[in-house]
Amino acid sequence: MTASATGSARFLIVGPQGSGKGTQGVLVAEAFGVPQVATGDIFRANVAGGTELGKRVQAIIEAGDLVPDELTSELVRDRLEQPDAAGGFLLDGYPRNRGQVDDLDAFLTARGESLDAVIELEVPREESIARLRHRAVEQGRTDDTEEVIANRLAIYERETAPILDVYRPRGIVVRIDGVGSLDEVTERIFSALAARGLAPNGVTA
Repeated sequence: MTASATGSARFLIVGPQGSGKGTQGVLVAEAFGVPQVATGDIFRANVAGGTELGKRVQAIIEAGDLVPDELTSELVRDRLEQPDAAGGFLLDGYPRNRGQVDDLDAFLTARGESLDAVIELEVPREESIARLRHRAVEQGRTDDTEEVIANRLAIYERETAPILDVYRPRGIVVRIDGVGSLDEVTERIFSALAARGLAPNGVTA
């Protein structure tokens, strides 16, 4: 079975900061011919485009506040209703907590859709910290101290990781060892998806 045969390739990629989910998400989305839908990109596009939603986001960010779940979900719904996402998508950075999971479930159910797979990139905390510290040095981000990095990971562990407990009983979580070279991890992802009958267009699983 292929993604084109099922007519569906709706994925969510989840992993701690430093897990490489952004890079892997791009590769999976490209292979399946679906858009990578990342909340940061949606925020920036709406702000840059001067949309009504973008103006609301900009005001919140300029005030130093976090974009609330309700507005985040509204922005994602708006993005998923665009034509290029009709045949599927790969979500990155959303849903970020259980409230957003409920919002996504309600949206997809109303459309008669559901996620096909949740790709979980597993990376030990020490590995994530090492990668993020290396990235901070490379990019000259002196504010990315070990304390700041550890706090970001703590937020992920407290708020985002628990969403996997919602998806596991549904049998759609694909656990991937995120330690290794870029190519090794990519191969693990595609092999695991293929084992579930999810293969890129033109590739028989």
